[in-house]
Amino acid sequence: STTIPPGKVRYTVIDPIGLGQNFAAFMHLADFDEQLIGARIWTESGQIETRLADLTEQMEVVIQKYLRNEFETIEDYNAEAGEVAEPFRYLVVANFPANFSEAACRRLVSIVSSGARCGVHTLISVDTKMQMPQGFKLSDLEQHCVNFIWKDDHFQWKDQDFGALPLTLDKPPAVDLFTQIVRRAGESAKNASKVEVPFRVIAPRPEEWWKGDTRGGIRVSLGPAGATKQQHLELGKGTSQHVLVAGKTGSGKSTLLHTLITNLALVYSPEEIELYLIDFKKGVEFKTYATFALPHARVVSVESDREFGLSVLQRLDGELKVRGEKFRDTGAQDVSSYRRVTGESLPRIMLIIDEFQEFFVEDDKVAQDVGLLFDRLVRQGRAFGIHVLLGSQTLGGAYSLARTTLGQMGVRIALQCSDADAHLILSEENSAARLLSRPGEAIYNDAGGLPDANHPFQVAFLPDVDKEDYLTRIQNFSHERNGDKQYPLIVFEGNVPGMLDKNPLLDTFLQSEDWPNLGNRAPLAFLGDPVAIKDPTAALMRRQSGHNLLLIGQNDLQALGILAAATVGLAAQVSPMPANGGRAKFFILDGTPPESPNAGFFEKVAAIMPHDVRVGGMRDVPAFLNEIANEVTRRQTANQTDAPPWFLILHDLQRFRDLRKKDDDFGFSRMGEEQAASPAQQLGNILREGPGLGVSVMTWCDTLNNLQRTFDRQALRELELRVLFQMSQNDSSSLIDSPAASRLGPQRALFHSEEVGALEKFRPYGLPTDEWLASVKERFFARPLPPPPEPPAPP
Repeated sequence: STTIPPGKVRYTVIDPIGLGQNFAAFMHLADFDEQLIGARIWTESGQIETRLADLTEQMEVVIQKYLRNEFETIEDYNAEAGEVAEPFRYLVVANFPANFSEAACRRLVSIVSSGARCGVHTLISVDTKMQMPQGFKLSDLEQHCVNFIWKDDHFQWKDQDFGALPLTLDKPPAVDLFTQIVRRAGESAKNASKVEVPFRVIAPRPEEWWKGDTRGGIRVSLGPAGATKQQHLELGKGTSQHVLVAGKTGSGKSTLLHTLITNLALVYSPEEIELYLIDFKKGVEFKTYATFALPHARVVSVESDREFGLSVLQRLDGELKVRGEKFRDTGAQDVSSYRRVTGESLPRIMLIIDEFQEFFVEDDKVAQDVGLLFDRLVRQGRAFGIHVLLGSQTLGGAYSLARTTLGQMGVRIALQCSDADAHLILSEENSAARLLSRPGEAIYNDAGGLPDANHPFQVAFLPDVDKEDYLTRIQNFSHERNGDKQYPLIVFEGNVPGMLDKNPLLDTFLQSEDWPNLGNRAPLAFLGDPVAIKDPTAALMRRQSGHNLLLIGQNDLQALGILAAATVGLAAQVSPMPANGGRAKFFILDGTPPESPNAGFFEKVAAIMPHDVRVGGMRDVPAFLNEIANEVTRRQTANQTDAPPWFLILHDLQRFRDLRKKDDDFGFSRMGEEQAASPAQQLGNILREGPGLGVSVMTWCDTLNNLQRTFDRQALRELELRVLFQMSQNDSSSLIDSPAASRLGPQRALFHSEEVGALEKFRPYGLPTDEWLASVKERFFARPLPPPPEPPAPP
């Protein structure tokens, strides 16, 4: 440990009689790196055979993959290998042949005879009093070893020339000093064991950027394979069409994906390859590709939802069908022949999904649909230039993905992983992955996991700083080559609120120089960003019974964001100009507590709107509801269904005590008395009669209990458009006949429309920024404005 460079030695210690006591001090090495001492000292017969098998397999790899006929010894190889130099390995055996079977003895002879060339050396103490296993001769070991024998209370050199000379061995240090030395060696090894091959070693030179041609397939370097070669990912030929990657936490899987994506973007242009990147981890691994607008990326998803991943697969399935029709029309058989016949650039597509097993955490329709689409893509994608890479920390949980589908993944890349995953990622008879000992060390196999196709390599290391530098240079290179050409990019960030300023439909309304004419179409109340590749989630405010919007759940910030977004969105679609004898109006009753940091936010929203907007609090309930109720009555009497829309926004409903139903209110008055309708009764009438006449209610309440204090069952039936935040299973089932809202995470909500009968998960909008509100106000007030209100008539 002290004469070899730190981190360049590994021990396998066998002590069947002493049960590890003879070498207990060396276990301090495991405190720094378990690989230094093989995690433990081995004692049992089965353990011994396994460890010797591992060493034999390691020797086979070194001889066949590294030394070959190029290097005589591991020392020669390491002189050329640099960062990927192989460590030396020492097999230490005490009290041989205790617990050694015949098979273990044969392996030991093999290691002793061939190990030195591979950097595997042995230290063996033999108990001559024990009987040797049948068929084994000690001379088989002695002929390959330097031998010492214990005689007359000291060791003697068993050698014809040196045997007659005196031999004095160094005495071991004192226990405390021994422990200190071992711990010092372990600490130095820990700091030196990290292997980092710079990405620039495998990256193409700037003059070679975007010179790659994908007609014949994809070929891109992943890292060095030995001292003089590089390991390339090759797809598009034979059975090498799709990739399966497995590696436990810290194994270098994320580094592998970043190295692959960045090198693909350097070797090929966006016209040659398109990337769909989905990450299910609770992190932001792929966000940088959206931040730097990687021109090759068509989809970048961070903390993805299963529903969004499904929508990406559906889009690729659609692309599969489109390409199939193109190939049939032209008689082409593959990407190369299609480009040759038509001259049209048809880029290959690579779908990369990290932690793909998240698709199958529930055995539901999403998992079933995903399984079918995966199977179709991996079976048919090869002909149409669509390739799939699936990465996972463990394959043990992917039970819902058919093994026949995994069997179609011809290329396997295994990093450090458990024994079970080592067999799953490669094959039952291929356990080479369990020998991987450091982060970034991997096995590339392009024969479906067959042992004879293993190719060990080291993933090139690409730190964040270098990655961002390369992405910046790619961005500049694209601008120099293609000018201001914009490539379509869909970004899904599951860890942040929805962004109203990124709503393409709303932006279309805002960009108009005049107020939109919806005709017979109903306006949309925008709620949030979808968790699928589709239009933003919105409630269609039709003029029909029940089209009132209810938000329920204890997330006050998300509720405020949705109501604000809905109000601004409706204002963008509804003209403030007089029409049909009236004007569109917004009534906002805001119950936000004065001490809340968001108190007064609706005043900001009202200030940007040239419409007739009134914002009030609890004291304004009677006046607001009286005016709205009278308007509903007027429209009923006149049978006027085309009057301008009116909207009542009730925020923090539970704070409006005047709107609560009375416990003794049975719906009739005392005989001979005519009582004025209470605000609660007026609200019930507005909910029931208003939507069909263009008067709609949008409200938020925190709990089902408080909601039931305000509305009876009849009134609740008039709130058919419902948004649910996270809540209990019982409350969710009471509101939408499904416990789905109990499984919602942060930045998620459910939209349920009684008319459609389907649930839609989405990301609620966050609060609009002051800057964005100011820009909306500028656009609103640049349009034709309504005349000022007439002064009141003199008394």
